[in-house]
Amino acid sequence: MFTSSPPVGEAALRTVAPLELDFFAIVTIVGGTVGGYITFSGGHRLLEAGVSGKENVREVTRSSVSGIIVASIMRIILFLAVLGVVSSGFSLDPDNPPASAFQHAAGVVGYKIFGLVLWAAGITSVIGAAYTSVSFLRSFHRKIDQHYKYWIIGFIVFSTVVFVLVGQPVTLLILAGAVNGLILPLTLGSVLLAAHNKKIVGGYRHPVWLTVFGAVVVSLTAYLGVDTLISLIPQLF
Repeated sequence: MFTSSPPVGEAALRTVAPLELDFFAIVTIVGGTVGGYITFSGGHRLLEAGVSGKENVREVTRSSVSGIIVASIMRIILFLAVLGVVSSGFSLDPDNPPASAFQHAAGVVGYKIFGLVLWAAGITSVIGAAYTSVSFLRSFHRKIDQHYKYWIIGFIVFSTVVFVLVGQPVTLLILAGAVNGLILPLTLGSVLLAAHNKKIVGGYRHPVWLTVFGAVVVSLTAYLGVDTLISLIPQLF
């Protein structure tokens, strides 16, 4: 980010006063940040660790807030790094846009650092997604619950084979972000409904302001998600 010298002032201004609103960019970024499996993976890990009940609400809140703050800071830094490269007039490689940005800003060293960053992000997402997928299945059959570690490995192997056969990593990343943007309102809506179901949460009372803002986010992301997928499908096929 420091090497590419991005126009930080302009970026800060356009964050609150954009020249145009790109729904596609918003949905793919939001979907890639908090959509899909990420909504559940942290919760599943906390439940498996025995962190549940209203006596642990503060710990769960601290965990979720710190997670989204770290993720947001990382995305801002990455955005500014790429913005600096693009602002200098450099054209990104369409086959691997982020890698070319790192290479332009910091040479071969930057290119290698990008590989390390992407690997770290990828491996955590792969493990998290596989773990969460299998955790949904564990309640269906006792055998799955007993051997869930092997199911996780199998899920990763299957996903890898599909990726190798399909290819097109950039297209798949964009599609995944768009689909996750549609999954987000479904998962968040389910969580909000559960938060007001006494059979699930008992005597816990979910704050009204969180419910209101949550409902607004569900409505907006549902609309944006559907609109984005409709516009994206013709480009992919």
